[in-house]
Parts: sequence; structure tokens; C-alpha cells
Amino acid sequence: MRLNLGCGFNKRDGFHNVDKFEDCSPDEVVDLEQFPWPWPDDSVDEIFLTHVLEHLGATSDVYFNVIREMYRVCRDGAKVTITVPHPRHDSFINDPTHVRIVTFDGLAMFSRRQCEIWIRDRASNSPIALMIGVDFDIESTQLVLEPIWRSKLDLKQITETELLLAIRERNNVVQELTAVLRAVKGPR
Repeated sequence: MRLNLGCGFNKRDGFHNVDKFEDCSPDEVVDLEQFPWPWPDDSVDEIFLTHVLEHLGATSDVYFNVIREMYRVCRDGAKVTITVPHPRHDSFINDPTHVRIVTFDGLAMFSRRQCEIWIRDRASNSPIALMIGVDFDIESTQLVLEPIWRSKLDLKQITETELLLAIRERNNVVQELTAVLRAVKGPR
């Protein structure tokens, strides 16, 4: 099974399209903040969330339950693609339905391997993967830059280092970010 969670009007062929709202005519109506989800353990090969995760989990408990449920339904090696607006972009800031900032570093907290490194190094990061019983490795990440910043970089008007500094210091440099995760359920 392949799930397109929070599909809205953006249905994906070959996916089971799921949304909380009947108006967008999903294949199945499910409130992703109600637990447990209706799918069996280890039944999902792929999950797709586009501009959805930032709408879920206004409290840490609910957010962690969303991540737990995602992990529960995923098979070992299942692919999870998450695309969200960048938290310093107006598209995130201006939408009052956005309740959760999602970043690459925040998603790394759901990796047991990363948490074990932090523990070994006595880092102050919370070992959330160990705390809530999940394990997702980040396979790849991608940023979509605002066109003006993409142009500056392509024309070599700024360096990669200058771009990274701008991303840290300014709003509206990055439009959205995408992370591809893999569920790890077997031995490493």
C-alpha cells in the first residue's frame, strides 16, 4: 500500500489518497490526529505528505503520535517523502493553520542512529527516536529556493557559503524543503 496523506485536491495515481475533509473526495476520510490510524502494522510501502505535516501536532504529544503511527504502519524500508514550507518563508508564517515547524534537524531526531551519536557525544539533543520508539533514517534532503536566490546562486553572484548564511539570517530565501526518510525496523 502507498498512502498520500492529507491529499487535498492533489490526488496521486497509484496511491491511496487520504484526507480529513470529504469535500476533496479522497479515497478514504481519516483525521490523522486521531489514533490509531485505520491501517494495519507494517502494511505500507510508501507515504507521501506534501504540505501536510506542518498542519499536524500542535502539541508534542499529538505530533509524536503522528510519527509513531507513521512508523507503525510502515514496513521495514518504507519510503516517507515529506515536503513542507520553510519555517522562515511567508507561506509558512502567513497561514494560521500551520501549527508545527518541520526542519531537517527536527526530522533527524526520529533516527535511532543519530540519537545514539548524540548520546555518545553527550550532545544536548533530545533522543526522541529512543523516547517514542521509532526509527527513520534521512535518505535525502532538498531545498527549493526563491527564484531570486536561485538566480543569484546560478549566476555566481553569491557563494554556497553566502547562501547558507542568508538561509540562517533571512526570511523568504527557501520556499520549501523535502526530506525522504526510510523506516528502519530490522537489524542494521
